[in-house]
Amino acid sequence: MDLDNTFYKNVLDSLYDGVYFVDSQRRITYWNKGAEAIAGFTAEEVVGRHCWDNILRHVDNDDNELCFGLCPLAATIQDGDQREVEVYLHHKDGRRLPVVVRTAPVRDDDGNIIGAVEVFNDNSARLATAQRLKELEQLALLDPLTQLANRRYLEMSLNLRFDEMRRYDWSFGVLFIDADNFKRINDIYGHDIGDEVLRMIGNTFMNNARSSDIVGRWGGEEFVSIMRNVDEESMYVLAERFRLLIAESRLPVWPMTIRVTVSIGATLAQADDSVETLLKRADRLLYQSKHAGRNRVSMYLEE
Repeated sequence: MDLDNTFYKNVLDSLYDGVYFVDSQRRITYWNKGAEAIAGFTAEEVVGRHCWDNILRHVDNDDNELCFGLCPLAATIQDGDQREVEVYLHHKDGRRLPVVVRTAPVRDDDGNIIGAVEVFNDNSARLATAQRLKELEQLALLDPLTQLANRRYLEMSLNLRFDEMRRYDWSFGVLFIDADNFKRINDIYGHDIGDEVLRMIGNTFMNNARSSDIVGRWGGEEFVSIMRNVDEESMYVLAERFRLLIAESRLPVWPMTIRVTVSIGATLAQADDSVETLLKRADRLLYQSKHAGRNRVSMYLEE
């Protein structure tokens, strides 16, 4: 296991990846310059010690310590399989560092496993990139104020629901929802309080919608809910539930509390509908609720 050949040592020391060898007892026999740079421990500090001896102390995403029972290096020594895992190592300065770990067995001339090699590299950049992509996805598909689906996501989902309806005859409906007298709330309390009211409405939707349904902010104080596998009766019940829950909500603004109601237009998608005709009908039903006194659900257009 000892790397007596100066040439190979120089090659390994020129790598940015961390590389170390262990014997069958997981005693470290070689530790390259890349490992020193990534983990902070010098070769003098670790060579001759066991890899679990308060050095890297790998943990996974569930905070399981891998050095005792779940170690990929130990598993490779036991079964000879190569492995690749994403874990966190313990840097010399105490912080946890995300790394990608790759392990492979080391065999003697007869093919017997006499140890293993681990190659690891700093995974921070990849995780940062993944986080940035997640943030960009959220920016593209989530409303930043309410954390509900945004208009773009709702439009995408409506197209998918129409495709399902035409392929599989799966029914769906739409609720068009508008906060009543919202301009008055902004005029009296200011836009910051208005935003809090919208968050309260959004949280009510988020916490009480069925898992199969999508609720999003269409714009301003308007919201849309897309409900799968509903008929007129069940859709009305769900719409009334939303209406009542909002009406019973309270936003404390010292020394008073703000109450808000919503008006709702509810309609099922028809075979000859498009996204535009469906939403136009739901919008007309919404304003029918407004004209009838607000804080109500309308499902049938009055001619």
